[in-house]
Amino acid sequence: MTFADDTEEALRAAVWLVNSAGEPETLETPADHAAFLTEFPYSGRLDRDAGELAALRSIRPRLRTMLLAPRDEMAEHVNAALAENPLAPRLVRHDGVDWHLHTVADDRPLVERVLLETAMALIDVIRADEGSRISVCADDTCEALALDLSRNRSKRYCSTTCTNRNAVAAYRARRARA
Repeated sequence: MTFADDTEEALRAAVWLVNSAGEPETLETPADHAAFLTEFPYSGRLDRDAGELAALRSIRPRLRTMLLAPRDEMAEHVNAALAENPLAPRLVRHDGVDWHLHTVADDRPLVERVLLETAMALIDVIRADEGSRISVCADDTCEALALDLSRNRSKRYCSTTCTNRNAVAAYRARRARA
């Protein structure tokens, strides 16, 4: 494992949110919002309303910038997020998850918790100098983010769709040369 479980989960959630802005959009409806909360079960306050959905949609460009920034710029983005939000860090254990860090009070809006948990995860990325694990998908037609948490650093594509499309194209190119 490269990072602690809560760091990996925060990175996965942030990448999911960023990628939800792509084509097709996957964070438009209350059902999409519910799917995000099912996939990434944040504890604490969950309004599950149009305002919360709009707030999640609104932070996607900021998350993308944070995640793709070079190391020194990433640190600046993290520091900005930490400075502009009220922090209440504490170790918690709940819902079958062992001790992990919560950075803000549970009654704070979900969008603050997502932003700050992403910032805290990026602290681990910065300290370990592992920013290369977050990149734009290697598919030339895709702008989604790829999160590589593999041991051998082999993940280049955002999804199996892009992986398969490129594998088929490579196969066809080899066949055409033969």
